[in-house]
Amino acid sequence: MSSTLLHNHLLSWPADWTAVFNRDAPLLIEIGFGGAHFLVDLAQRRPSANVLGVEISLPALDKAQRKVQTAALTNVRVLQSDARYLLQVLCTPESIAEVTINFPDPWPKARQLHRRLIDVDFLHLLATRLEPGGLLDIATDHADYALAITEALEATPYFNSRLATTFVTEDLARLRTKYEQIGLEEGRTCHYYKWVRNKTAAPQDFPTPKEFPMPHVVLHTPMDLDAIQARYGRMQTSDHDRHVSFMELFRAHGGEALFVEAYINEEPVAQRLGLVIRQREPGNYVISLHDLGFPRATAGVQLAIAHLARWLLSLHDEAKILHHNLPGEMLEVDVNHAA
Repeated sequence: MSSTLLHNHLLSWPADWTAVFNRDAPLLIEIGFGGAHFLVDLAQRRPSANVLGVEISLPALDKAQRKVQTAALTNVRVLQSDARYLLQVLCTPESIAEVTINFPDPWPKARQLHRRLIDVDFLHLLATRLEPGGLLDIATDHADYALAITEALEATPYFNSRLATTFVTEDLARLRTKYEQIGLEEGRTCHYYKWVRNKTAAPQDFPTPKEFPMPHVVLHTPMDLDAIQARYGRMQTSDHDRHVSFMELFRAHGGEALFVEAYINEEPVAQRLGLVIRQREPGNYVISLHDLGFPRATAGVQLAIAHLARWLLSLHDEAKILHHNLPGEMLEVDVNHAA
């Protein structure tokens, strides 16, 4: 894979970074690279390392690609992803050499605080993915967020400061980012954290999600598609840490199938995808996962297929399951749903 931009749906769980970069080298990650100035500088200073930049913003990803190509760098890849997904799903334990987080979004409003990236739980996840002796650098110019980061770092047993203090407010050795320069010009104080993963074992509480064979249920019901469509209403179901919301239902072109839009959240994976109720022959239907959008067949998808099948069974006394490849208990347990 030689392209600078990585496509999430093409990466295995976990990703094979040696194959992605076409070489085996230490993995350095910048989370939220913004204008990519620091990312490019890092790759230029560390040519023997594999450098991965992670961003949500599509304009930032486009800008980073152009800068990497202009600089003729071959040791950089960029990925659209949130940090938790990257670490838990795509990275194996102790596979990362260094992580840099420059000026993460402070989410300053009280109702937004839960959206901040850095807290004790995130540091625990990061500790499982950093190799022993792996480096963690964080920078922020938001005073309240700096206080929260300080408290989180001092509370975790998995990291130690590489400095004599928790943070410093000046770092002349680093390249200043765009946001850093703006903050300094506006009179804000920057906080720089330079920490290292110590030898304290971190419980592996963040397993890589599993993928399963594409789930399907074959069932019989005397109802036709028109009758099924007429009975449909939005519903939802939950199981442990998985939550499924069934949204709109559409009649497929040609009329032989119903398409159900579903949102499946099973941290750290969230998918918006389509489920299909397809008529094979009069009275017999297959419930399966549509391939639109490169869906991953997770346990949450199994739950969604099972719940849709249970809903169909509930519509008619003569409805019955003919075949399925789901865990048996998923079709036996009666999970309440809201229409």
